[in-house]
Amino acid sequence: MVEIELDGKKVQVAEGSMVMHAAEKADTYIPHFCYHKKLSIAANCRMCLVDVEKAPKPMPACATPVTNGMIVRTRSDKAVKAQQSVMEFLLINHPLDCPICDQGGECQLQDLAVGYGAASSRYEEEKRVVLHKDVGPLISMEEMSRCIHCTRCVRFGQEVAGVMELGMIHRGEHSEITTVLGDTVDSEVSGNMIDLCPVGALTSKPFRYSARNWELSRRKSVSPHDSTGANLIVQVKNQKVMRVLPLENESVNECWLADRDRFSYEALDSGERLTAPMLKQGGAWKTVDWQTALEYVANGLKQIKADHGAERIGALVSPHSTVEELFLARQLVQGLGSDNIDHRLRHAQFTAGEGVRWLGMRIADLSNLQRVLVVGSNLRKDHPLFSLRIRAATRRGAQVSVLHDEDHDWAMVLQSKAVVPAAQWARALAGVARAVADQKGVQAPASVGDANSDVQGETWAAMARSLLSGERKAILLGNAAAHHARASSLLALANWIGEQTGAAVGYLTEAANTVGAQLVGAMPRAGGLNASQMLNEGALKAALLLNTEPAYDAAGGTRAAAALGKAEMVVTLSPFRCNLDISDVLLPISPFSETPGTFVNAEGRVQSFHAVAKPLGETRPGWKVLRVLGNMLGLPGFDYESAQDVLVAARGAQHVAEGFVQGELLDNRTTAPIDLSELAGRPARASIYQLDSIVRRAPSLQLTADARMARATEGEPA
Repeated sequence: MVEIELDGKKVQVAEGSMVMHAAEKADTYIPHFCYHKKLSIAANCRMCLVDVEKAPKPMPACATPVTNGMIVRTRSDKAVKAQQSVMEFLLINHPLDCPICDQGGECQLQDLAVGYGAASSRYEEEKRVVLHKDVGPLISMEEMSRCIHCTRCVRFGQEVAGVMELGMIHRGEHSEITTVLGDTVDSEVSGNMIDLCPVGALTSKPFRYSARNWELSRRKSVSPHDSTGANLIVQVKNQKVMRVLPLENESVNECWLADRDRFSYEALDSGERLTAPMLKQGGAWKTVDWQTALEYVANGLKQIKADHGAERIGALVSPHSTVEELFLARQLVQGLGSDNIDHRLRHAQFTAGEGVRWLGMRIADLSNLQRVLVVGSNLRKDHPLFSLRIRAATRRGAQVSVLHDEDHDWAMVLQSKAVVPAAQWARALAGVARAVADQKGVQAPASVGDANSDVQGETWAAMARSLLSGERKAILLGNAAAHHARASSLLALANWIGEQTGAAVGYLTEAANTVGAQLVGAMPRAGGLNASQMLNEGALKAALLLNTEPAYDAAGGTRAAAALGKAEMVVTLSPFRCNLDISDVLLPISPFSETPGTFVNAEGRVQSFHAVAKPLGETRPGWKVLRVLGNMLGLPGFDYESAQDVLVAARGAQHVAEGFVQGELLDNRTTAPIDLSELAGRPARASIYQLDSIVRRAPSLQLTADARMARATEGEPA
């Protein structure tokens, strides 16, 4: 440790730290623009000049290493005059358009100009003008004359996102930030550049000119999309969500958001919102009141139970639903005497529950891994924030190996990559297991045989060598591996390799509440029908669809939806007008922004949130709709007064613990035998902007290159 004196206070910091780091530790603010704790040091704005004793001139705090006994003054006349001089230079060419700038009220330059700027400018020459750029549907670069060349956006792309989409060209007064070739900015985390920009050069295109910063109320929430459980600040005006920003949480999303989390809010007030209950009568949809709709559903369920038995009633529930909604859906189906409920809509194999599948480690530990093998995932698009952490680990020397059926650009250095048809994944992973056994001198599982003798044998050997070296290691099974027809064999092989190499084994888990859905038992027990069986024609006479669109969410796609439409009654509970061709009743339930609820992320972290806006129209929280439906059916255990009561009931059943799920419930082990035989077909998977009903209806996200590419390659839902 090195001790320095900062404004008269003694501060101890690690050797190699900069003066700025010492100031942060001492809670001393030094004005700055280009410095950011998550980015490399550029030292190009010079706003952080400080007075260092015995130095001939002011020194940049962000780029001046500390030395033992150093004396630093941040508020001396020398330091303040230097900072004022820098501010004068920064404002020379800056346009005087604060009244129309979207950054007004939250602009770092505006704030510091008040403290360090002069009352008038000595600059009388013509200000420079930088032409605007069109870089896509998410980021606005309409006023690049405001840019102060801090290069935060450039460094973010290079260092964090892994894609250098922006750069600086020319020199001096001709310098400008641009995509150089006129391309669009297509990174799945590009919106973070907007947060990083300290002026109004990069702004949010969907939010542009829609509200002022001081008009917005700020409320905490949790992302309803992938399994990161990113913490959000949702900004609301007149009960309408206007913008979503990251809430910093180093253990979860750090200070970043994926574009999916940031821009999907557009769907919350879209024209596709369902604002009142609807019944299909004579093939036409008719708006009705809640009492009529719920009575129709309750009477229909009673009649179908009487005519066909409770075993012909089932529920297909989305893992993007809250713990409370899933828990009550489970209670409702059980109360009717059925065990047909499932959240595993895209799965091809349905094994008996052996434990709650989870990440196998804390999310923060992904940043510190030294060896990683990822099976069946396009990590960068499936889990953008997990990808950022693993990319950061590779910058520190981590080795990442990939087994997948497509050759994606992961925007990071890969140690090994095997592109293998999905039908051969089990045999490919068996090849890695055989290579591990050979290199370690142990007996391989009997069913593995000579699986590493194929043409990719050297690739399996390289993956084995990587996993047998290093210390902190993980084998991560992606969404496609979880949905695979040989999912249990992949897990069994991963567990064997993990035992031999000391690697943790985990599932990346697909949705915001995949872990929570398992915890509350949103899957059939012995005798119940799984999702695939329920989607077979004639299996169900009555189906409840909770936040589910089978055409997009189920493995069978439109074929499964058509088969489900043959049931006598299909009830859709959704925030959107969907499933119109197969449903008989539409019940408008609140999205995450209009209901309290709880999500359990991939690491088993329990995160509850409150509604940030009032329900739109006649929309009601899903847990309330299910509770009232239970009451109308005369089922016991539906006397909850609040969402918190429902969560307490779930905790009382020892499904969900405070803070984190109880460790003994989380288990990725399996007793399933290893089967290397091939099955035709690819595992079901959703592209980055087709994952759930909200992102599918976000206009700006659907205009991105990722969305256009997915439509071109996937076409209509299968």
